[in-house]
Amino acid sequence: MFRGVNTLTLDAKGRMAMPTRYRDRLMSHCDGQLVVTVDRDHCLLLYPLPEWEILERKLVKLPSLNKQARRLQRLLIGHATEMELDGNGRILLPPPLREFAELDKRIVLIGQGNKFEIWNEGQWAERRDTWLNEVDGDDDLPGELESLSL
Repeated sequence: MFRGVNTLTLDAKGRMAMPTRYRDRLMSHCDGQLVVTVDRDHCLLLYPLPEWEILERKLVKLPSLNKQARRLQRLLIGHATEMELDGNGRILLPPPLREFAELDKRIVLIGQGNKFEIWNEGQWAERRDTWLNEVDGDDDLPGELESLSL
């Protein structure tokens, strides 16, 4: 499981150094093989290859005549890019994906259990604050969340 918020710096070539605390887990779980793709929130999703393959099989099975399913397939599978941790524990984020997520020098890597999200630092701060404020004024929780105790 990947968890935690990490503020990182992209180098001039668009490489991101994976924090040391995740590297061993990634090497043992997927031999450093990763997949990055876009997310509807305009961040990037970074999956260990085995986790991505599980999701990809589910996406491929969605009904192709369903507009929302096709849109999701086009976005997630269409932008999926395989990559590998280099000898220094870095990955090169492809220019089109960096542009999509508006990634510049300062980024945020957020552990989400089986994957990571990669955000532009400023956008992450804005979204986080918005979500925190929404929770304060939102009394209508979906049924799935009503039994969750934090």
